[in-house]
Amino acid sequence: MSAPTAPQAHPDSPGQPEPQSSRRRRGAAVPYALLVPAVAILVLALGYPMLWQTWTSFLQFGLAQQFGKPPTFVGLTNYTRLFSDPQTWAVVGRSIAFCLVNAAITVVLGVLIALLMNAVGTVTRLVLQVAMLLAWAMPVIASMTVWIWVFDWRRGIVNWGLTQLGLDFTNHNWLEQPLSFYFVATVIVVWMSVPFVAFSVYAALTQISDEVMEAAALDGATPRQRFFAIIMPMIRPVLMIVTLLQVIWDLRVFAQIKMLQDAGAPTASTDLLGTYIYRLGVGSSDFGMASALSIFVLILTVALSFFYVVHLMKEDS
Repeated sequence: MSAPTAPQAHPDSPGQPEPQSSRRRRGAAVPYALLVPAVAILVLALGYPMLWQTWTSFLQFGLAQQFGKPPTFVGLTNYTRLFSDPQTWAVVGRSIAFCLVNAAITVVLGVLIALLMNAVGTVTRLVLQVAMLLAWAMPVIASMTVWIWVFDWRRGIVNWGLTQLGLDFTNHNWLEQPLSFYFVATVIVVWMSVPFVAFSVYAALTQISDEVMEAAALDGATPRQRFFAIIMPMIRPVLMIVTLLQVIWDLRVFAQIKMLQDAGAPTASTDLLGTYIYRLGVGSSDFGMASALSIFVLILTVALSFFYVVHLMKEDS
């Protein structure tokens, strides 16, 4: 007679080990579950303002609506009025040019300073890091107060220094003409942004193995060849991210431009997207038009950063 076979235990019966596939599925779901609180906070904090902004862009929402009058739905009228105005396109063109120029200058200077910090001794590197950290940590209002004094047309140190060098800059108003206005704005914005790029790139440089650089030098690679063949490919992910962030930040610059305008610059010829939205909304109480332009800025930001985002996604895949 054959021995009786033991009854098969069901996989889910008590006391039996859990199948490995179930444990794997549960483990794969844990990271996503941990992200739920952060995503929920982002949706609540950013979703409602964005929905409100989008809905307001289709309304006639002015000063009367601030005092309780119901807004009127006007559809795409705000967008039609906005983009049929030549002033809007002038502001868009200036903003894109300002954004791209400032982002390029900031990234180039940041990389050069990072390379300098990586090459100098400890004391010099600490001095550079402390100086940049102070510049980066200084509040915008405080730093802008100093910069406005530096370029003041009556008692600014820049005019005084250039005059001492034999140039005729007595009572020269840097904020009067758009070209010199944007030069001053570029100096300020780049000065405030370079420390972030420099610290980020320097952190990436410290991850490059010294043995790799020494081997390349022994093989006869010049400093230029080592930079473009070894350093740049290794720090490219960091460069892509900081460039993307700089494009976004420089496109939305507001405080520096507004404070320079308040110091005596003409607004019509120096407005960028941030100050133009402020002038439409707070200045003219046309919040429908301001909301329409804000939605356009969001779309423009996505368009300008699309290449970088696609490239980053390809590298991660």
